[in-house]
Amino acid sequence: MVAKDVLFEIRKKLESHLGQTIKLKANRGRRKTYEKEGILESTYPSIFIVRVDENSYFQRLSFTYADVLTETVELSFDEGDLRRTVGL
Repeated sequence: MVAKDVLFEIRKKLESHLGQTIKLKANRGRRKTYEKEGILESTYPSIFIVRVDENSYFQRLSFTYADVLTETVELSFDEGDLRRTVGL
């Protein structure tokens, strides 16, 4: 039950930043990491969507709240790191 509470807390914290610029660093496996900057577009019960505009196209990236919890995805806003804000 504690894990559900933490995931819910991460979701609520992200909801308070909807529409804001977000920096993310994602680990996608064997030495495949990338850093992107985008806009937190929407949150859903299990995932959140980040819209990344690059050159002449955009893409939407989706991540789970568990990705944030397990540090597969690191998020930061203007005021600091999400993990410190949530208290993880």
